[in-house]
Amino acid sequence: MACARLLRSLLTRNPARIPVVVRSYHHYRIKDLTGDSVCKAGDKINVKGWVKSVRNMKGNLFVDVNDGSTATNFQLVISKDKQLDTAYGSSVDASGVLVASPKNQLELQVDSLKEIGTCPLSEGFPFYPKKSYPPEYVRNHLHLRSRVSTMCSTFRARHEAQRAFNEYLHQNGFIQIHTPVLTSNDCEGAGEAFLVKPLNDQLLKGMAKANVALEHAYFDRPTFLTVSGQLHLEAMSHGLDKVYTFGPTFRAENCKSNIHLSEFYMLELEEAFMESVEELADRIEDMLKRVTVQMLDRSEPDIRLVRKQTSSDAERKDAFGWLEKPFPRLTYDEAIAVLIANKDKLKSPVVPEEGINKEQELLLVEHCQGPLFVCYWPKEIKSFYMRENQQNGNLVDALDLLVPHVGELVGGSVREDSYERLQRKLPNTDALRWYLDLRKFGSVTTAGFGLGFERYLSWVLNVHNIKDVIPFPRWAHNCVM
Repeated sequence: MACARLLRSLLTRNPARIPVVVRSYHHYRIKDLTGDSVCKAGDKINVKGWVKSVRNMKGNLFVDVNDGSTATNFQLVISKDKQLDTAYGSSVDASGVLVASPKNQLELQVDSLKEIGTCPLSEGFPFYPKKSYPPEYVRNHLHLRSRVSTMCSTFRARHEAQRAFNEYLHQNGFIQIHTPVLTSNDCEGAGEAFLVKPLNDQLLKGMAKANVALEHAYFDRPTFLTVSGQLHLEAMSHGLDKVYTFGPTFRAENCKSNIHLSEFYMLELEEAFMESVEELADRIEDMLKRVTVQMLDRSEPDIRLVRKQTSSDAERKDAFGWLEKPFPRLTYDEAIAVLIANKDKLKSPVVPEEGINKEQELLLVEHCQGPLFVCYWPKEIKSFYMRENQQNGNLVDALDLLVPHVGELVGGSVREDSYERLQRKLPNTDALRWYLDLRKFGSVTTAGFGLGFERYLSWVLNVHNIKDVIPFPRWAHNCVM
């Protein structure tokens, strides 16, 4: 009742008695002041951001600022008569009047400037103006990487890529599922999972049960950080049809390569009533092309800035020609034949029983002059959940998508839909009894894939180390912050 009376009093209050706050300068983000600006010369505005450069000219101080909203800096013009000053790296709050520059670009004729936070370079700030730094150096200062222009562009592009994937899947009828980070199964069965247990030993002792190991006392069973949400997606697809998850996954690998992380983001998709590798390849190809076109449309300045640092002129010239070409589809046997025919170009031997390593993946990409699918893999080197091929029981209906610079980007398959075959192949019948049930109650054939999000970004941006497309990378011997 009291709330209702207060609402009525607000609605009936005399408007003349309500104070009106008059703002002389309207605040804008810098992205709204560049390109097709929503403002015009003569508007009184306010901007906030970080100083990227200061040029001291005869009568004016020219200050470039950026607030992180765009790859383009915005220029402040400060008359020396105003006796205002700032320096590189400082955060500022500036107000003034928009004017057109000689190049017909908007810039701010400053009336007032407040330095919010100074940046004393002599006290350890790791980045100096007009200097470029190698990725390894920048990576040593994770907490300050957002002050580097190319890193800002990378993370804005990452945001737009994630947005484009979500929009594509929504438009195509997929439902996003929040699969668990904590799980009792190691989907891939490769022993790469992180075991989870409480830090508090007293808690564990208080929860201990007979016949349960002390380290497993909290959940009564071994529990891991997820290596994949696939099995949970399969459960959801048997009722929701088209589902996906987009979140962190974890792999305990003692690997420091440029394409591996201990924590990374994976887009995983599962689609019911999909029965062939060809349909699955169509879905992957269509998604990647449409998402990349959308990303280029929204993030072209950021992508251009990053690729300028990472690519030669030749690489930039036809970086996205693959968007206009169909992806070739080779069988595993055909891919092996190509590798054997080109073995003189390889440092590693071609051993069909052991699969295809990264060097060999990149040779196949070069041979096909762009992305390609390798389909129908030997059963012995693929996972238990992949469907045995009906024409050749030694193969499974699986595919990998290989792309330039990265190698394997996507791995997927049609899922085993035979109860009897799956029962024989299950690595742990007790832990995965529920997974077997999916083939027992109203079963349908499903297919799906996992796409490494950081690998996609590395490819599109031509960034040579996956650690430089994720804000806070974690890998063996490294978990800073």
